[in-house]
Amino acid sequence: MSGAPGPAMPQVHQATAVAIGERALLIEGPPGSGKSSLALALIDRGATLVGDDGLLLEVQAGRLLARPHPRIAGLLEVRNLGLLPFPHRAQAVVALIVCLDPAAPRYIEAAERVERAGVSLPLVRLWPDTPMLALRATLALERYGAQDSYGLA
Repeated sequence: MSGAPGPAMPQVHQATAVAIGERALLIEGPPGSGKSSLALALIDRGATLVGDDGLLLEVQAGRLLARPHPRIAGLLEVRNLGLLPFPHRAQAVVALIVCLDPAAPRYIEAAERVERAGVSLPLVRLWPDTPMLALRATLALERYGAQDSYGLA
């Protein structure tokens, strides 16, 4: 039997995601870099957890959807306290990738472009060791996040 290929299977991706309004911020970085801590700080500022430390990425209508891994949906690792339950969204459209990087440049003129699951997205590198990280991530989403990511979340 031949025919058009079916939809691609979701890809497991080592990252954390939160939704701010209708757009998701995908947080990447090496283990121990503070992905979950940034997510917690953003949740404290009004964001909603999508998934922590393991997401399913899927392309729908040319947009990248982040979904929580079913085994850890609604759980966020809070350092020194363990896995704690949080309200979460079943999916959100990724508008920006933030990479926690101690070698992040001091200034940027524009966001980098990277591909995840075949979708081109803006990426901003942020220095992880600052109490202003959640504010910087929010400002990065406002300034560099894809504006066409609405409508599927």
